[in-house]
Order: sequence, then C-alpha cells, then structure tokens
Amino acid sequence: MSSEDDLQLAREASAFYLKFSESVLKETPGHLKLAESVSAGFTQYAYAFVAFDAEKIDAQSPKVAAQMRERAGRMYARAHRHAMMALELSQPGFAVALRQADPKNQPRLTQSQLPLAYWAAASLGGLISMSKDDPDVVADLPLSMRLAELAWQVDPTYGQGALASLMGTLEGAKVGGSRQKAQAYYDQAIDLSKGLEAGPFVAKAEGVALPAEDRKQFEQLLNQAIDISQQHRSLQNEVMRERAQWLLSSVDDLF
Repeated sequence: MSSEDDLQLAREASAFYLKFSESVLKETPGHLKLAESVSAGFTQYAYAFVAFDAEKIDAQSPKVAAQMRERAGRMYARAHRHAMMALELSQPGFAVALRQADPKNQPRLTQSQLPLAYWAAASLGGLISMSKDDPDVVADLPLSMRLAELAWQVDPTYGQGALASLMGTLEGAKVGGSRQKAQAYYDQAIDLSKGLEAGPFVAKAEGVALPAEDRKQFEQLLNQAIDISQQHRSLQNEVMRERAQWLLSSVDDLF
C-alpha cells in the first residue's frame, strides 16, 4: 500500500489486510517476504495510526492516550514476534546468538534476512518507546540496536535511508549516545533519500534539532518534509506530512 496517498483510505483498509496476511503467515511461517510484510504492516500501523493519535490527545485525555500507547505497544510486540520467528526459522539459534556479548558468536544476516532484521529492530524500538515505565522492556534496547547494526553491516543504504534514520534514532536513545553521531546518521539518511522521502527530515528535527533546542532548524526541517511530501505523494510521506504539521502546530509547547 506504499503507493496509496489517501491516509484515511489506507487506515480503513489496513486492519483487514493485516489480519488476512497474518492468518496466511501462520500457515507458512517460514515465508520471509510475507513475514516482512506482516511485521512492517503492524509496525507502521502502530506508529502512524495508534501511537501518533495518542500523542495528539495526551494533553487533553492522558488516560485515553495511555490506553492507546498500550495498544500500540502490543502491535509493536506483535510485529517483533513475527519478524523474530521468521529469522529464527531461517537461521535456527538466531535469537540466542543475538544475545551473545562476543561479536564472534553473534548471527550474520543474508541479504534476504536484512528487511526482517530492520523491522525487528524498528518494532522493538517502538515497543520500548511505548513502555518507558517498564524496565524489563527498556532493557532490550541493546537488542534493537544490535539488530539494526547487523542490517547495517549488510547494506547501510537499505530503504533509501530508512535504516540510516533508524540508526540515528537508536543512537540518540541509548545511554551515552552521541548527538554528533546521530546527526551523521540522519544526514546520511537524507542523502540516501534523494529528496523523495520526508521521513529523514522529520526524524532529524525530532532527534537533533529538538534536543538541541534549535527552533529555527526544527521548523526548517519540518517545512522541508512538508514540501517533499507534497511533491512526492506516497503513504509514508503522507504520514510524515501529517506529523510534521502537528509538530509545527505544537512548536510553542515544545520550545
């Protein structure tokens, strides 16, 4: 559905698509492409249609927002389970190897496994962001980072900058993370997107400009994201356009 630029239509169609795809995946659990699609679908649905809605109403209805974040967390967890199961089936012992401290004992990815590792990392990162009061979940941040790093070793250019953007977000989230390193990842994501994707600009605005309290850069990046989304219509860009507009409308509260 990435070519669909009607956000409401995509939202209405997504639930059926996800349930149907998930039921098919249960019959063919080793199908890497289908597992990738299901994991990506649940991750994107949680981000675009549940977690974002929670952010928008948090100030007015904190209890409802908390319930929505819990729902988003369950969807992220669901996405992560599907991705990890497919990785485990394609490479038995993957989950155990992933937790090994010695890099020599950690798994290696094939090109066909890379997208699953990306969505496993992104969905786990999303779950952690929805579970900041749960130390057991937050403790899994290094696993999200390791999955992203394994994907990075195979192809740093994956997803027209999507992986680079995720690396920047994870770098900024970890204890002792480097803001300069995160910015370098975001800049690489912007270069790789070749002016076609709004996401890296929004990510840099939230991951670099906002923590640095640089309002001018924050607004500039978000306006660039809106311009790109209007020039290159897609579902991802529509999601980012809506987020960029909401962030701009909240700028006085953020700074």
